[in-house]
Amino acid sequence: MPRRPGAPHGPRGGRRLLVISASMGAGHDTVAAELVRRARERGDAAEVVDVLALLPYGLGAVLRCFYRGSVRHFPWAYAALYRLFLRPGEGRRPSGTPLARLAGSRLRELAERTGADVVVPVFHLGAQLTGHLRERGLLTVPGVVLVIDFELHRQWLHPGNDHCLCLTEEAAREVRGSTGSPASTCGPVVAPEFSADDVAGAARWRETFDRLGPGRPAVVLSAGAWGVGSHLDSTVRLLADHGYLPVVLCGDNRRLRRTLSGTPGVLALGWVTDMPGLLHAARALIDNAAGQTAVQALAAGLPVVGHRPIPGHGADGVRRMAALGVSEVAEDAEALLEALRRLTAPGPERQLRIAAGRALFTGNADALTVVTEVADLARAGVRR
Repeated sequence: MPRRPGAPHGPRGGRRLLVISASMGAGHDTVAAELVRRARERGDAAEVVDVLALLPYGLGAVLRCFYRGSVRHFPWAYAALYRLFLRPGEGRRPSGTPLARLAGSRLRELAERTGADVVVPVFHLGAQLTGHLRERGLLTVPGVVLVIDFELHRQWLHPGNDHCLCLTEEAAREVRGSTGSPASTCGPVVAPEFSADDVAGAARWRETFDRLGPGRPAVVLSAGAWGVGSHLDSTVRLLADHGYLPVVLCGDNRRLRRTLSGTPGVLALGWVTDMPGLLHAARALIDNAAGQTAVQALAAGLPVVGHRPIPGHGADGVRRMAALGVSEVAEDAEALLEALRRLTAPGPERQLRIAAGRALFTGNADALTVVTEVADLARAGVRR
């Protein structure tokens, strides 16, 4: 697919990025939006496409509804699908490529129309799509996969992609070993407000916390954009009974928010627009998916404790984060209370955990820099 004749490069001579996201919760879109913001700030042009919208026959909406319903109501079913399609390990498994290639013609047309210099999937189905097209010579610009999960599952892997960016060196080694393609590490892609020293919204959140639970350390419980969690009501009561102020992120799950709002000493929130302020004002995060809220908490200097993770990628990711030393896992109520006792109080354990989390952002390359380097090499006729 040649570049559209006469298509200039981006503003001020910059590049054109096409980022492939997916409307599966909010995490992928959050990363895509920040990557686009950074690109435009540096003088490049960038836009996002939802891979689910590229699928024909309404398959994207069906896929999203099925995934959402299984995670919310039938977690055992999602766990089985994860083991079948996604879990890392040896042996043959069904591939996501047949589904992904249904979107091939639409992605090729979009890449040509926008004059993209590089395509960047931040969702595994997008990685299968670009890898398939690149392998067959149907996409003439490089595909650079940005893996946003701590635990690398098999559907992120495709030998056709030009480069893969991972959060850990272990994952990058696995990519190189499995696909033979270049892979390297990068820092998590998080908006700069989360790592700022002075966040204006934090003071307002602290006032709210002090009004609702004077003297009680605020502990955020994340249930993701869809408000999914295991026995959240029990965890909330446990925290409230032991002197904490539970702050629950219910996402768009209105039923969950209504239910938890009836529990004394609990702050149940819907969709929160000021996440940097909230995370800077709290004392700890209880996480169940190792997703973007957990990564944002690390950037904000908020200790993270994994507890009762959702099955599949959530459970694997929570344990991988703990193995890296940036968080810890509490397997039961007693362990959760013990972890919160150590991590919400000022002291060396809290500071060590905060430092370990923030090191992820300072010890690795910038994702956009690697993406643009691959694009520049491709424009010069060199494959990285």
